[in-house]
Amino acid sequence: MCEYHAQDDRRVNDETRDAVNRRNFMKAGVAATVGAATVGAAAVGIGASGRAAEAADDPYAPPASPALPPSDMRLDLKRTALVVTDPQVDFLSPDGVTWGVVGESVREHNTVANIGRLFAAAKQADLTVAISPHYYYPTDKGWRFEGALEKLMHKIGMFDRSSAYSLDGFENSGADFLDIYKKDILDGKTIVTSPHKVYGPEANDLVLQLRKNHVDQVILAGMSANLCVESHLRELLEQGFEVAVVKDATAGAKLPEGDGYLAAIINFRYIANALWSTDEAVARINGTA
Repeated sequence: MCEYHAQDDRRVNDETRDAVNRRNFMKAGVAATVGAATVGAAAVGIGASGRAAEAADDPYAPPASPALPPSDMRLDLKRTALVVTDPQVDFLSPDGVTWGVVGESVREHNTVANIGRLFAAAKQADLTVAISPHYYYPTDKGWRFEGALEKLMHKIGMFDRSSAYSLDGFENSGADFLDIYKKDILDGKTIVTSPHKVYGPEANDLVLQLRKNHVDQVILAGMSANLCVESHLRELLEQGFEVAVVKDATAGAKLPEGDGYLAAIINFRYIANALWSTDEAVARINGTA
């Protein structure tokens, strides 16, 4: 029994030393990373206090010293499309059913005007433009199971249409396009895909439409940031498209569960091929950047 305890003590001591060594290694790594970031920030004239002030002023501001490599995405307009998700009343108008939770973010990022600027630039450059809308028909209310937000959307009548076969009651409803976009969407050239039903384009014909137009680069905007925009980004990347997200041509809900835009902007930095402002995107479409 005494031999057992001695071996057991030695084993515990060895595990304790290993754990301490791992913690010390992690601390050293974190310290080195923080130190490098501080040196990098100082090299461009931004100290720790500057970063703190920037973060306090704008929680969505890019990091002063990014760890990830910069984008090298360059547009070839002949194979580029502007894709806009859900440019609809229920998301982008004070009359929409979600305005109480998305309105602050939409105003903060000037989302409505910025999407309009993208439409104008894309039409001027004769880009392929595609809309991926969100519609619910009466039969969709018979789903046997739903995620939390799906339950809410169905409860509040978000994106509701009376029928898959009729536009009765569609005009100026929550499912309709925002009036200021209609001249660009309803011009006979813009692709309006079949509806996506949850968040991503897996269930609609967006990818087919883009492939048939020899598109493999996408400028992505619309609503909402951490839901349909991010889901479209992820699926398009998996399908082999090069995708730039326009960060101020989207917005997200602010709920007790969290800030949807903040959740999305972090993931956009991690996974998009590029993350541009509307100014940057327009300049690239115009060939001035």
